[in-house]
Amino acid sequence: MGGTVELPVWVLGLVLLLATVAALDRVIGPGVRWFFRRRMERVVARVNARLDRKIEPFRLAQRRDMIARLVYDPIVMEAVAEHAAETGQPGEVAFAEAQSYAREIVPGFSASVYFGFATRAARWLSQAFYRVRISRVDQALGQIDPKATVIFVMNHRSNMDYVLVTWLVAGRLAISYAVGEWARVWPLSRLVRAMGAYFIRRGSRNTLYRRVLARYVQLITADGVTQAIFPEGGLSLDGRVGTARMGLLSYIVQGFDPAGRDVVFVPVGLAYDRVLEDRLLTEAHTEGTRRFRARPVPIAAFLLRLLWRVLRRRFAGFGTAAAGFGHPVSLRAHLAGGPRDVEDLSTRLMHEIAAVVPVLAVPLVAAAVLRGGEGPLEARVAALATQLKDQGAVLKLPFSGIAQTVSEGLAPLVARGILGPEGVVLPSGLPLLEFYAASVMQRLGKNAASPQT
Repeated sequence: MGGTVELPVWVLGLVLLLATVAALDRVIGPGVRWFFRRRMERVVARVNARLDRKIEPFRLAQRRDMIARLVYDPIVMEAVAEHAAETGQPGEVAFAEAQSYAREIVPGFSASVYFGFATRAARWLSQAFYRVRISRVDQALGQIDPKATVIFVMNHRSNMDYVLVTWLVAGRLAISYAVGEWARVWPLSRLVRAMGAYFIRRGSRNTLYRRVLARYVQLITADGVTQAIFPEGGLSLDGRVGTARMGLLSYIVQGFDPAGRDVVFVPVGLAYDRVLEDRLLTEAHTEGTRRFRARPVPIAAFLLRLLWRVLRRRFAGFGTAAAGFGHPVSLRAHLAGGPRDVEDLSTRLMHEIAAVVPVLAVPLVAAAVLRGGEGPLEARVAALATQLKDQGAVLKLPFSGIAQTVSEGLAPLVARGILGPEGVVLPSGLPLLEFYAASVMQRLGKNAASPQT
């Protein structure tokens, strides 16, 4: 018992390292976790004091607890058993697969990151690039039952949508976004998870994955988590508000209990005088594909030119960005109106979104140019603005009047080579002109004339 044991130095070092890790985990670890947990609770209490809709308890749970709740949910366990029977896999393998999907989907919300960094960064970016104009958010939210789950449904114009909306509602609530594969790149994925966003695989045909995702969406909806979704499922390639994909909406409707918490959809229309990805989108639309060819060299050159203009204080921004909020749509009231399916709901929501997409200077001038007609451009823009106003469109134009509207709308189109000096459409600029005019032409409907050639 009292003999000497000789060990190699590397073994002794490994033993000491493991002992140190164990001591930290058992002795110091709980205290450190308690410290950060208490700090988070104080941050949440301070933030909740100024929010219209408080941060939901579900979002404050430990991520590992949320993952366990999801994978051990009876509906998910049933899906695992069915998947194992269909594929012939052992139950443990099917369960491990479902668990991996849950870890992929479930976020790890941090109030400190969301309200301490993300909302401030979103505000800085929005105001650095655009003049931001919005409708009254409180008018849309003031009509909603405080106990209802709020889901913002929006058209998808640009990746700036996430930034813009995060800032616009930051003083009232925290939003959980559904984001695609583009955000799964490290370290961006860590930041996205900390902001409470959950990842989805768009177009996945894996039945087990879809059922795990569906159950997660149903759980957070039932627990009152405020969400923001883009029903179109991707960026608009032609500038119009498109049709909705049924995925997330169908999950919400399937899990809805009319006797429980109501679900209220808030339509949001987004518009920009300059969409940062416009050339990529129009090229993809021309080619009929969603495989965007993001060329690193042109993108880097664009960023360098932008930085140079900022440093020389010659960057005046990309014009106006605006958001319009429509009338809330109660899911309970919608379903109580008679036999209706998800398609009816999606059609109604997309119609409401299209109705509140703001009309800005660049899209208005682009539409006036495409429609053509007699008389000076200023007169045609004025007539078009009056027509849109009579139709109830949301106009977010310069307060100085039509002359300033034409100036702000025409200058960037000429500067980018879309129009000639006299407002003549250049052949190479026609796709972009149609892209910006599309939202106005869609609002006009049958009254919109054919584009010039």
